Amino acid sequence: MSDGGEKYHEAVARFKCEFLEEALAAHNGNRTRTARTIGLQRTYLLRLLRGFGLSQPGNGNRRPGHAR
Repeated sequence: MSDGGEKYHEAVARFKCEFLEEALAAHNGNRTRTARTIGLQRTYLLRLLRGFGLSQPGNGNRRPGHAR
């Protein structure tokens, strides 16, 4: 896909981010329940959320710039 298409790693990262956003929304932002439901340890989920910018102090599970 050298014709300007999305690269594999970019597509995987986008999928993970969207998956985590949807899972958090389904559990009203409850990270413990989200981790349990998707089969991750809570600490690893928190690390993923930070990596994707989904864990901001005082901002719940929203990325900067997203309205509540």
